[in-house]
Amino acid sequence: MRRVALVTLVVDDYDEAIRFYTEALGFRLVEDAPRPDGSRWVVVEPGADGAAAPGLLLARAKDDAQRARVGDQTGGRVGFFLYTDDFARDHARMTAAGVTFLEEPRHEPYGSVAVFQDLYGNRWDLLQPAPGTDA
Repeated sequence: MRRVALVTLVVDDYDEAIRFYTEALGFRLVEDAPRPDGSRWVVVEPGADGAAAPGLLLARAKDDAQRARVGDQTGGRVGFFLYTDDFARDHARMTAAGVTFLEEPRHEPYGSVAVFQDLYGNRWDLLQPAPGTDA
């Protein structure tokens, strides 16, 4: 079996990124280990129940080129998709936690969706797929 296990997300600061992803988005911290070079191996996953899911490797920018990419890793496009089984619940919880939604929720043939941004400006879809669609 093969699967995508991690996607790197370049961040300014480990601790502020951990706080945002765990507190505002409800992810769980899977690993936070120091590395010999002074960096850290920080992994968060959306599944709070321990179910296997692709995670984010939060990597602190090391130089000017990487710092220039923080918040714009996909050229302003939605680059990340957070699927949910209860759109209204998660939208309300995230809004109360201070997450910035860039649009009102909309209901499309493929599901309920709204674009939000993370603390650095990366765009995400919060998406509850419609019944019977491939998720």
